[in-house]
Amino acid sequence: MESFSLILAIVVVTALAFDFTNGFHDTANAMATTISTGALKPKVAVAMSAVLNLVGAFLSVEVANTISKGLVDEAGIRPEVIFAALVGAILWNLLTWLVGLPSSSSHALMGGLIGATVASAGFGAVHGDVLVTKVLIPAIAAPLVAGLAAMFATRLTYRLGKKADGKASEKGYRAGQIASAGLVSVAHGTNDAQKTMGIITLALVAGGALAPASDPPLWVIVSAGVAIALGTYLGGWRIIRTMGKGLTDLQPQQGFAAQTSAATVILASSHLGFSLSTTHSVSGAVMGAGLGRKGGVVRWSTATRMFVAWGLTLPAAALVGAIAELVCRAGSWGTAVVAVFLVASSAAIWKISRREVIDHTNVNGHDDADGSAAAEESAGVVTAAMAAVTPPPAGELSATIPAPAPADPPAKTTV
Repeated sequence: MESFSLILAIVVVTALAFDFTNGFHDTANAMATTISTGALKPKVAVAMSAVLNLVGAFLSVEVANTISKGLVDEAGIRPEVIFAALVGAILWNLLTWLVGLPSSSSHALMGGLIGATVASAGFGAVHGDVLVTKVLIPAIAAPLVAGLAAMFATRLTYRLGKKADGKASEKGYRAGQIASAGLVSVAHGTNDAQKTMGIITLALVAGGALAPASDPPLWVIVSAGVAIALGTYLGGWRIIRTMGKGLTDLQPQQGFAAQTSAATVILASSHLGFSLSTTHSVSGAVMGAGLGRKGGVVRWSTATRMFVAWGLTLPAAALVGAIAELVCRAGSWGTAVVAVFLVASSAAIWKISRREVIDHTNVNGHDDADGSAAAEESAGVVTAAMAAVTPPPAGELSATIPAPAPADPPAKTTV
C-alpha cells in the first residue's frame, strides 16, 4: 500500500508540473497581442493573466469531467499509466516552447493519455466517440471559427472607426484589448486548468482514493489553478514572440478583434465540455485578424511550421506516453527510470534555451535567429501573390502608368 501511495503522489506532483508548463506555454494565448501592440507592459500582462487564470479555474468542471470520465475507460487505468501520459505531454510542451511554436498543451496531454492507455489496456479502452466529437472535431473547427470571426470583426471594426479620431480610437481599442485579454485569460482557466484537474481526478479514481465518476475535489481544483497561474506568471516569452510578431503585425483594432473572437469560442466550448485547444483558437483568431485589415499580412512560413506542430502533437505525445508506460510496467525501477529521464530531459531543454535568452526585455524584438525570416516574408507569400494579380484602384492607376516619353524632334534635312 505504501508503494501504491507513493506512485499516486508522484502522479499528482507530475500532473501539477504539467499544469505549470501549460501555464507558461499558453501565456501567449491571452497576452501576446496585448504585449505586441504595447497595450500592456510584458510583466504587467503576465501578472494579470496569472490572476485571471486562477479565477477561471473555479468557474466550471465540465472539461475536467470530459477528461476524467469520458475519454478513456477508468477501469483499465493504473496510476502508472497516467504518469506515463504526463511524461509525453510535458516533454512535448518543453520541446515546442524551446523552438517557440504555439502548439496545444491540451492535445499533448490527451495524446499522452491515449498512447499510455492503448499500451496498457488496448484500443478498446479509448472511447472513440468522445475522442472524435469532443477532441478532434473541436481541434479543426475552433481555429476556423475563431479565424473567420476575427477576420469579419476586424473589417467591421475598421469600417466603424473610419471617421473616428485616430489617436482617441487607438486609445479606446487598447483599453478594449486589455479587457478582451482578461477575458481570454479567464477562458483559459476554465478550459486548460481543468484538464489537469481531470487527470488528477482520474489518477485518484484509478488508485482507489475516489469513487468512479466523482467530480474533482476542492483541493485538486485549488492546486491545479495555482500551478497554472504560477506558470503563466513565469511567461512563455518565446511563444509570445511568435504569436505576437511572428504570425502577423497587429494594430490595437486587430488585437481587440482577435482576442474577443477567441475568448467567445473558448468560453462556449468550456460550457459544452469540449476539450479544445486554446492555442488553436487564439492562433486562428490572430491569423484571421491579420487577413481582416486592408494591407495586413500573415507570414505563412511561420503558420506552416505551426500547423505541422499541431498535426504532430497527438501522435508524438502518444508515442512517448506509450513507451513510458511500457518501461513503467517493469515495476518500481521502471517508474524510477522514466522519472529520471523526464527530469534529465527537462533540464537539458532548459540549458539549451539559455543559449538564446528571450524574456520580457526583448520579447517584441526580432534578432537574426528568428526575425530575419519574418522580415524577408513581411508581405507574406500568399498576400504578395494576391497583390500581384489584383488591379490597383482607379485613382491609383494613372500614377502607376509611366508618362509617354517625348517624341524625338524631326531630323533636319539638308538640301
